[in-house]
This record gives sequence, C-alpha cells and structure tokens, in this order.
Amino acid sequence: MRDRAFSGSAYLLGTLATAVGTVLALPVLLAPTAARDWAAWHRRRAGRLLGVPADGRPGGRRALAWALAHVAVGFPLGLAALLCLGNILVAAVAMPLWWAFPAGERPTLFVEVQVGDWGTALVGGSLQIAVLGAAARWVLPALARLHARLSLALLAPSARERLTERVDVLTRSRVGVVDAHGAELRRIERDLHDGTQARLVTIAMQLGMARESLADDPDTVAVLLRQAHETAEEAMVELRTVLQTIYPPILADRGLDGALTALAARSSVPVRIELAELGALPAAVEAVAYYVIAEALTNVTKHAAATRVALRIERADDVLSIEVTDDGRGGADETRGTGISGIRRRVAALDGAVRLDSPPGGPTTLAVRIPCAW
Repeated sequence: MRDRAFSGSAYLLGTLATAVGTVLALPVLLAPTAARDWAAWHRRRAGRLLGVPADGRPGGRRALAWALAHVAVGFPLGLAALLCLGNILVAAVAMPLWWAFPAGERPTLFVEVQVGDWGTALVGGSLQIAVLGAAARWVLPALARLHARLSLALLAPSARERLTERVDVLTRSRVGVVDAHGAELRRIERDLHDGTQARLVTIAMQLGMARESLADDPDTVAVLLRQAHETAEEAMVELRTVLQTIYPPILADRGLDGALTALAARSSVPVRIELAELGALPAAVEAVAYYVIAEALTNVTKHAAATRVALRIERADDVLSIEVTDDGRGGADETRGTGISGIRRRVAALDGAVRLDSPPGGPTTLAVRIPCAW
C-alpha cells in the first residue's frame, strides 16, 4: 500500500510537471512526430502505473487531442497532489518549529488556523498530517489511476492503426522466417554435403576398388568391404542427426511430454518440470516448443552457472505458454551468441512472442507464447 501511495503521488507530480511542459512546448508538439513521441512516452508511463502493456505510437491527431486533455485534466490533478504533499510538509515543520517564525509570519494549518501555541501546533499539525496522509495513501493513487486510464483510453490505437501495426509485425516476422528458412536450408545442405555425401562418395570408391580386386586379391576385397560397411554406418548416423534437426523423431515416438522428460534427463543441471494437460498440438508447434526448451537448457548449461531449472508448460485459450527459469548469474545478452535470436525467429514464424528477463545476479526467465489454434 505504501508503494502504491508513493507511485501514485509521484505519478501525479510528474503529471503536473508534464502538463506545464506541454503548455510551454505546445508549438513544438504541433509537429506530428513530436506529438506522437510525447504521447507514446506518456502512454508507456500510464501502462507502467496500471501494469498493462502500452507500446506503440498513436496517430498525430489523437496525440494532439490527448495533449489538450492532458493539460485540462492533468494540471488540476497534479496541483491537488502538490498541495496535499506540500501541506503535509508544512504541518511537519509547523509542529516543532512554529515558535522560530516571526509572529506575523507563522505557518497556518487547514488554510485559516495560524499556529501560535504548542497546543495548536501539536493537535492541529497531527490532525492535518493524518487527514492529508490518508488522502495521499488512498485518494491520490485513485486519481493517478484515473488519469492513467484516461490517457490509455485517449491514446488507444484505432482499428486502422492496429491493422497497420499488425501488418508491420507480420512483414518483419515474414522476413525473419524467410531468412531463418534460408539459413536452415544452407545448414542442411552443408551438413549433407560435408558429411553424408562425402561418406557416400567414399563408399562408392571402396566398392569400386573391391570390384576391381575381386578376382586377384580376395583379402583386399574383404578389407574394403569392411571399410565400406563402417562408412555406411557412419553415413546413417550423420543422416539421422541431420533429420533430427528438422523434426526430432522423439516427438513422433513419445510426444512432447516424453521428449521434454528426455531433455531434462540429459541436462547436467537438475530440471523440475510442471507440465499441464496440453491436448493435441500441431506438429509445427511441438517442434518449435521442443527447440525452444532444448536451446534454453543448453544456454543454462553453457552460460548461467545455475544449480536448478524450473520448466513450466501450459495451454490456455489456444496459446501454449513456456517458462524456463534458472537460478544462475543472469545478465543474458542476446548479442553474444546465446541462441535467443534463433529462438525469437522460430517463435515469430508461428506468430508467437518471446520475453527474456535476466537481471544481473539472476534469476533468468525465458517466457514464450505460441498460438496453437490452427
């Protein structure tokens, strides 16, 4: 409750300051770009107070209309917070120090009551602090939330803006999918060319040499056939490895729950799994979920210095939610090759979302949401 009172008071004082700033900067805010940036900052600020996501930039006309409403509503609300907190400070100073002021300049309580003796200072000061403190604790947070809701309502994107933003997101995700698909094809081609194909060429050469030596040197033929057999087995192993990166066979054999149990068993860091009833999932969703969790556990092993991992998977409203949390050192950096960018690309291909929370010192939480109503 104390934190809520502080955040509400701070929000309203900031609202007063930004309302004054809006008036002073009104000529600048007539520019659509400046108005959208200013409104988007306030939208995120209101979203943080209410604990709701509020990204994106509103349209220029809506941003300008909000700026006028912000001045009309934010100025009196912020002024009320300033007067409330200021008079608490006045009472706190008047109680012990009223006598130090000149007789005609002593502080007043409740606007009209001048402090001229200890009784007035102690009783009136205590009463003013109690009344205004209660207002700061309960009324100011309510006023702050009222202003935040008004800001979000006025700055909410229109259906057209939401559609435009959605198209932009899908365009970016499509580019990422195409790039990821191209990279995946190049990787598969490289693995097949450098591994399986090279093994098959070796087998062909060994069998050709064996055919030429069949009549003259049976012992050499036996050696060549043994080598060809071993090379064929190696080629099969490499080919199986390549196929596993496309769609892990364990998913087809044991399902996602069995595959995750196998991943946890192979992890060098103890993994606790919370797996709700998922129902039937599309194969693409299962494959991406398996890849995300496998990559996350690999990151924990390589980078986190963790002692335990909590893995939670559930399905609600046709959305598959995955959370991987470790107690490691935190500070995960996507730019240092931790595999998070690959996770983002795969999840974006299914119109999903990825959130990484990894403060220095830990813990690290990777949260993934994947739509699965196909």
